[in-house]
Amino acid sequence: MSNQNLSRDEAAVRAALITTHSYDVSLDVRQAADPNVAGYTSRSVISFSASEPGASTFVDFIADSVHSVFLNGKGLAVADVVDGSRIRLENLQPENQVTITGTALYSTSGEGMHRFVDPADGQCYLYTQYEPADARRVFANFEQPDLKAEFTFHVMAPSEWQVSSNGADVLRTQLTSDPATSRWDFAPTKSMSTYITTVLAGPYFRAEDAWSGTLGDCTVLDVPLALYCRASMAASFDADALFRLTKNGLTFFNELFDFPYPWGKYEQAFVPEYNLGAMENPGLVTFTESYVFTSRAADSQYQARANTLLHEMAHMWFGDLVTMKWWDDLWLKESFADYMGTLGVDRSTDWDTAWVNFANNRKSWAYVQDQLPTTHPIVADIPDLEAAKQNFDGITYAKGASVLKQLVAYVGFEAFIAGSRQYFRDHAYGNTTLAELLAALSAASGRDLGEWARQWLQTSGISTLSSEITEHGDALSSVAVLQDAVDPATGRQEPRPHRLRIGLYDFDDAGALVRTDSVETDVSGARTDVTELAGKARPALLLVNDEDLSYAKVRLDRHSEATVRGSLDKLTDPMTRALCWTALWDSARDAVTPAALYVDAVQRFGPAEPGIGVLLNVLGNASTAIERYVPRGQRDAARRGFLTTAAEQLQAAAPGSDQQLAWARTLAATSRYDAGRLDLLRGILDASTVIDGLAVDAELRWNLWHGLAANGQASQEELDQELARDNTAAGKSGHATALAARPEASVKAAAWEAAVHGTGLSNQLLSATISGFNTGAASLLAGFIDPYFESLEQVWADRSIEIASRIVRGLYPAGQDLDGRGGTPETHAVIVRTDHWLAAHPDAPRALRRIIIEQRSHLHRSLKAQALTAPAIAQSTAP
Repeated sequence: MSNQNLSRDEAAVRAALITTHSYDVSLDVRQAADPNVAGYTSRSVISFSASEPGASTFVDFIADSVHSVFLNGKGLAVADVVDGSRIRLENLQPENQVTITGTALYSTSGEGMHRFVDPADGQCYLYTQYEPADARRVFANFEQPDLKAEFTFHVMAPSEWQVSSNGADVLRTQLTSDPATSRWDFAPTKSMSTYITTVLAGPYFRAEDAWSGTLGDCTVLDVPLALYCRASMAASFDADALFRLTKNGLTFFNELFDFPYPWGKYEQAFVPEYNLGAMENPGLVTFTESYVFTSRAADSQYQARANTLLHEMAHMWFGDLVTMKWWDDLWLKESFADYMGTLGVDRSTDWDTAWVNFANNRKSWAYVQDQLPTTHPIVADIPDLEAAKQNFDGITYAKGASVLKQLVAYVGFEAFIAGSRQYFRDHAYGNTTLAELLAALSAASGRDLGEWARQWLQTSGISTLSSEITEHGDALSSVAVLQDAVDPATGRQEPRPHRLRIGLYDFDDAGALVRTDSVETDVSGARTDVTELAGKARPALLLVNDEDLSYAKVRLDRHSEATVRGSLDKLTDPMTRALCWTALWDSARDAVTPAALYVDAVQRFGPAEPGIGVLLNVLGNASTAIERYVPRGQRDAARRGFLTTAAEQLQAAAPGSDQQLAWARTLAATSRYDAGRLDLLRGILDASTVIDGLAVDAELRWNLWHGLAANGQASQEELDQELARDNTAAGKSGHATALAARPEASVKAAAWEAAVHGTGLSNQLLSATISGFNTGAASLLAGFIDPYFESLEQVWADRSIEIASRIVRGLYPAGQDLDGRGGTPETHAVIVRTDHWLAAHPDAPRALRRIIIEQRSHLHRSLKAQALTAPAIAQSTAP
């Protein structure tokens, strides 16, 4: 039985017994480029003390084989002490040193030491990714965040490679016995957790720079900078822009936190097939290479990259310098970094829409997550590592950041920063829990934050705020804010206090819809009367949570909703427009109004939306609404109308604009389910149709091929020819998706076999194959419903948690429709089949059950929206 799933209780027992001091880790990856070599030699020398002499503990190591174990100079019998992923150490002394040597395996799942061969030039690239607990796949260690230590890495690799790690590269020696091999010796790090150590190795392109800054009157900082990407991507690598962002961020955060950047150098690597957006390894941050834009990218994509870059930089303090004790307090780093990333973009770059995009995008992610039956408090209950893996979600990141934004408003920005500075000073290089942070913020603000934490950090679910309005003539007689706050995990009502603003909007003489008045008020409980609004003129739009001060969904009153549906494009304030878009979307997702009305709003007002981040978001929402929420009988008409709008706007948008690119992507995506514009797709591909200013580059070409393939209009030969034209990592993914999208039973069966039973797909190609498989009519995929449920336990047992999660989540039959013949969401075959599986497997791993429960909830929401037959909302227009 696997013993990889370390529990919180086991970690607590181990942390009470031992204190780790240092690691000396040697890795030999000189043969990594040979595909026949599956692993590499890994050697760990760990120095630690034990509080109870004679006691026993264990070291974590997920290895192909363990060669030797020496404890305090004595060799131990490997067969006696190795138990799965654990190595038992007995009869500990007050001070101990254990040396463990073994063969670790290269990965194609993005976990541990990932090995990637660039199809463009055949070069081999390595990088590591560990969070939450995959350092043990690379070297033996005590794998938990509160056992910090200093780390010294040594790497043997081909001499022509670039090699880096957390510490400074203090010595590089070419072997006299083998000049093709060099040894890199890195300086010891400061004390850190195992999961943020890292190694990078391969023929990476490297760019160098430096940042200098001062802190106070005496501290001078000189930080070497470096950037890495694959050699075949170097021509697209905008290193100057990235260095500029990095320098701005270091200046901003050093001054803001009043604590000098603690990790010496600051390097950033953009790596292939990355499972995350980025990872905050001190001194060497790793990013997905999708942030190296080899095809045309919209300005919002550059802004999102900047947000991620600054998010990871904030982690150098929140998470790396001060680290949560256990994964229950994951929010201590992720919520803060998410908030600080947006703050950094807002204050240290030229973008002025950071908080608009946060409201429209990041918070929407949190709203979705917080309505699932598996939602959890920001401070979560994480009993083991599998649960930790699933908790990198919209609650931990975006809801936590939203709540911190509210906390800043509550205690004041200066007090919040003063408390953060004291927190760093008090706990540098240590581990904390919620209590330590609250103590620092309470002391700085003079407020007892215990009740605030209970209401916002230790409860789950999202409040829905609406207004109850009575009128007398053209004036408001009374206005009350109603709060519905059911916790979907428990069913309890959990109303929370909100400090928010209510905005009043009317049409000006030019026909624009502008804010004419606002009031700030405290909302608590189920009903709050806002007496300040009595007697004011009835506005065209009354917006609860104006300026996005609180974390809550908003329902527009009928008069305001009619205004928005008739005049959304007349709103001049970007944040107000974003909030109104979100209100319309939430109403459609919650089956309050028909999803077709949201699609109609996007068709009417999307062409006038100037914010590219908002536009891309609402276009994506409209596509989801059509394929998931609009009833099957109305879907073809809704899709055809949306497709017509996309084609028209592609022609009408300014040549070369982000809006043109957005509509081109939408045209390709919508065409996967409709053959009405395939001639246009084919014409753009073969250049018989020229759209002025449109960059028909590799990414767009694969999107167009996906649309053609899904309609049976792209042969394997054509797709293979396109791959030959774009023989890159992204090209291989596009090719895999298009191949699996073809509407043939044999194609779907082959994709299923490769994803579920095969082991030849890397993490990236697995996701690409699943994406293509899911493109198609529900009837074509119906035959895989029973095999899906029958395979779940085997998939979870046999595959790594990353790969298993992708399969279980990605292949759930979520594309099934309400039958339209009197069926209900509760009687739908997939819902019933899911319920039967859950009932029959009460002891299945919690992480597996969580994914199934969440996918059931998403499908049930779709079916509920499809069942809605409410009347359309009357639309008002500007006078």
